[in-house]
Amino acid sequence: MIKGLIILVHEWALAEALIRYVKELSKERGVNRISKLVIKLGILQSIDRNVLEFSIMELAKINDLIIESLVFEDEDAVLRCRTCSYEWSLDVSELNEDVREAVHFVPEVVHTFIKCPKCGSRDFEIVKGRGIAIKEVVFRGS
Repeated sequence: MIKGLIILVHEWALAEALIRYVKELSKERGVNRISKLVIKLGILQSIDRNVLEFSIMELAKINDLIIESLVFEDEDAVLRCRTCSYEWSLDVSELNEDVREAVHFVPEVVHTFIKCPKCGSRDFEIVKGRGIAIKEVVFRGS
């Protein structure tokens, strides 16, 4: 139960940050109706979409925002070795549940569990697939 509660709180906190930003944009435009909100989810975050969607929609109501369409897009994980410059995609589903959970909260811990498939180095950068971002906000009438 504690694990589930922690995940709920994490997604809620992410939703709060997103809604805070969208609310500021809506104030600038003088509208409160969003016809489409597109959120990019880095696959390394292993975000629970259902919890995030619920959180966003509830926080939108609290903040007098109307979101007609909420769309999530996955961004694959791409890593680049700093030692040999090899670039590869990471299939997060191949990681066990404990590793996925650790990476969910702090994506940088992926260095602990992954090595460059070409040279074996743990010195790599996360090129794509980390974090959460607003990709598009379309206001009603925009």
